[in-house]
Amino acid sequence: MAHKGVISFLTVLLFHCLNPATAVTVSAAADAAANQDQFVFSGFTGANLTLDGTATITADGILELTNGTVQLKGHAFHPAPVRLRTPSSPGGGTVRSFSASFAFAIQTTYPGLSCHGIAFTVASGTDFSSALAAQYMGLANIDDNGNATNRFFAAEIDTMQNVEFQDVNNNHVGVDVNGLRSVEAHPAGYYDDANNGSFHGMDLIAGEVMQAWVEYDGEEARVDVTIAPVGVSKPVRPLVTTRYNLSDVLAEPSYVGFSSATGPINSRHYILGWSFAMDGPAPAIDVAKLPKLPRLGPKPRSKVLEILLPIATALFIVTLGTLVVMLVRRRMRYAELREDWEVDFGPHRFSYKDLFNGTDGFKDKHLLGQGGFGRVYRGVLPKSKLEVAVKRVSHESRQGMKEFVAEVVSIGRIRHRNLVQLLGYCRRKGELLLVYDYMSNGSLDKYLHYEEAKPVLDWAQRMHIIRGVASGLLYLHEKWEKVVIHRDVKASNVLLDKEMNGRLGDFGLARLYDHGTDPQTTHMVGTMGYLAPELVRTGKASPLTDVFAFGTFLLEVTCGQRPIKDDEQGDQLLLVDWVLDHWHNGTLLATVDTRLKGNYNAEEVYLVLKLGLLCSHPSGSARPSMQKVMDYLDGDSPVPELASTQLSFNMLAMLQNKGLDPYIVSCPPSSMMSFGAISDLSGGR
Repeated sequence: MAHKGVISFLTVLLFHCLNPATAVTVSAAADAAANQDQFVFSGFTGANLTLDGTATITADGILELTNGTVQLKGHAFHPAPVRLRTPSSPGGGTVRSFSASFAFAIQTTYPGLSCHGIAFTVASGTDFSSALAAQYMGLANIDDNGNATNRFFAAEIDTMQNVEFQDVNNNHVGVDVNGLRSVEAHPAGYYDDANNGSFHGMDLIAGEVMQAWVEYDGEEARVDVTIAPVGVSKPVRPLVTTRYNLSDVLAEPSYVGFSSATGPINSRHYILGWSFAMDGPAPAIDVAKLPKLPRLGPKPRSKVLEILLPIATALFIVTLGTLVVMLVRRRMRYAELREDWEVDFGPHRFSYKDLFNGTDGFKDKHLLGQGGFGRVYRGVLPKSKLEVAVKRVSHESRQGMKEFVAEVVSIGRIRHRNLVQLLGYCRRKGELLLVYDYMSNGSLDKYLHYEEAKPVLDWAQRMHIIRGVASGLLYLHEKWEKVVIHRDVKASNVLLDKEMNGRLGDFGLARLYDHGTDPQTTHMVGTMGYLAPELVRTGKASPLTDVFAFGTFLLEVTCGQRPIKDDEQGDQLLLVDWVLDHWHNGTLLATVDTRLKGNYNAEEVYLVLKLGLLCSHPSGSARPSMQKVMDYLDGDSPVPELASTQLSFNMLAMLQNKGLDPYIVSCPPSSMMSFGAISDLSGGR
């Protein structure tokens, strides 16, 4: 060690001769390097630190841990390890007392918004390459957070509240061991000794220089963390104090330093001074020698009057013109199509401005899905803060629009726990917007056909969803004041709320008529694979065509297969025919979704499959009503046994014989194309 001291002395002496102005700072750095048990930096010019990530020492002598780039991390450690235990027991014994002090500042581009913070760290090494940024602050990751093998202690200055770590708020100080869930934490502030120890809160992202003290008492196994504005003496009462034996955590030797990380908001984390000592208080930082905090944002312009006046005049004219253009564009952006007859539907009409702002201008990041009838966006209504789903549908014809809107408003009065609430509408030139309740868990088909995106639904969940959809469809057909034919029952139109209840949605195709009358809808709409034979032949929808689609839906949920699937030869085959073949062969349970791995109620599965075949019968008169379907599902009536001659012909062949072969071939199972449009529905009923 003696020759190292001589080298350090010669280095300092030579540097002093060449540059006397910086000799004091470099001497401090040299002394710190020579004695790892105690050092002090009042600025970091010439300091020798181990840096990685975004960490750097600026020309002004500031240790900059992050530079404003989002989702990155930075580390800075003293290059020499510290001896935490006495030399006589390097592998055992208790960790000695130590103390650290540092001056820090956090700047953010958006005042008032959290941006994560800084952690003073004692760790067994300086390699944190596997750690994550953002809430993990460059110290841990999803897999190892909290693992005892991490072997680190940290005092976090945190400006983001993370529910997963049970943070007290978004402006706090905490003590962390091996992970980011604090052992103890407290909202940021200090106890003012000059004012009877009253508590004063501190805003950690105020962009001001502050000072922190971290102390560990080896004998009492106690950690104290204190903060205060820079220049204020260290308060007597610590902000955070907790007992934790670091002898069970820290390795020998260990490194001391800092870790920081950014999240989605631009922020910069600075250390302006730092001191450390073993077995005693950390040396005082010379606040007067600390470098100045850099200004965030551009420097102020020159205010020479001769230059400012003409610029200000031109700027006023340009601003005035810009405001006029913006007002005109704003008027056009939020322009709606309103007619006198819509006065009666006022409570059910939403302003386009609210829908536009609630979806951030219908940006793709809010897109929930799209299909043949439009694109659906997630939004939040500005005033009520209600989450909604907004469907945008293009239409050109005004023919029948009054009647269609009347039906939308009428359907909006339907209230049922298994139906997605249609809240109202909005009209623009060439565009219709339908507003629904937002369902947080999305559509059922994502769970059935996109294995990587959603977890596998167990049989109890599937049965619960089936009963819910059946209940909703029964309400539409028989329980409401009018008969409502949904006309597009399918898995992608069954949405799941936060409690995984199945709700039948998308009434864009629905039609109403009075009980006891004959529906006259003759415009064929729907989705291939769910279309009843009589609907294909005549285009005439009825409750029994909904029952047919519901039967296909039952088979789809149970088998986990799309309504049109490929057989072993690669030919297209209707799911109902595939299940029917297994029924004929006595292997009906072989059709059950393999992802269930045999974990299901065989009696319930057998019932649902038989009911699916019965509802999908080619003859409408053979299908049960939805009331009968509910009786079968609830066990109030047994499902009729299917005769061996029933359903013994291929449905796909029948559709091909009706001249639909080219269309079917062009609609692979993965796309499940829908046809028809709202503009079509508003005319020719």
